[in-house]
Amino acid sequence: MISVRQRSVLIAAVIFAILLLPPVMHALQARMAAQMLVQIPLLIAVGYLLRAAVPQRLAAAIAAWNLNGLSGLLLATFAAAFWMLPRSLDAAASEPLFTLAKFVSVPLLIGLPMGLSWPCMNFVVRGIFLLELIAMFFRLGWLYLISPIRLCNNYLLDDQQRTGQYMLMIGGAILLWVAIKLLWGHFDLSPDSQQVARLHTHDPHRPADR
Repeated sequence: MISVRQRSVLIAAVIFAILLLPPVMHALQARMAAQMLVQIPLLIAVGYLLRAAVPQRLAAAIAAWNLNGLSGLLLATFAAAFWMLPRSLDAAASEPLFTLAKFVSVPLLIGLPMGLSWPCMNFVVRGIFLLELIAMFFRLGWLYLISPIRLCNNYLLDDQQRTGQYMLMIGGAILLWVAIKLLWGHFDLSPDSQQVARLHTHDPHRPADR
């Protein structure tokens, strides 16, 4: 019977392999909304799941300089901002080197840092992350919706506007979810104390996770 860690790595490998299939890759990059809102989030999920493959000693070393998850959050934010740019999306849809860079950097520079940083984040950092995520969807969604010109050569104006509509809807849905959790539910934005303790306290005599 496989462990939770092994299951996470297996799921990440399966998702990544499916995304690499030429028909799947072509279909997801043929539409702006599919590349930005399906392919890239799935690549982020691959990196997030790969946190289970990071050795405990290495995770503890990373946690030592990743105070409250800030370092990982900054790295993921800058990398995500690059791949949200119209020029980057355009290049990733037509240039093989950019496509390769996307498949490598999105999991390793966005998903994995977020996977390692989320358990370390306190209430304030997680709240700022969620607010910035909502703001990003609103900013880019509004830009893509109202722009009178095509921002990507590979995508038509109606595809761009449709992507903007989807991003505004997703941003609104996340905002509504956060508001409902804060007003009527229990919104636990505190760090996972047990996981943080495991990251900062490494016992060399403790048997490895199976």
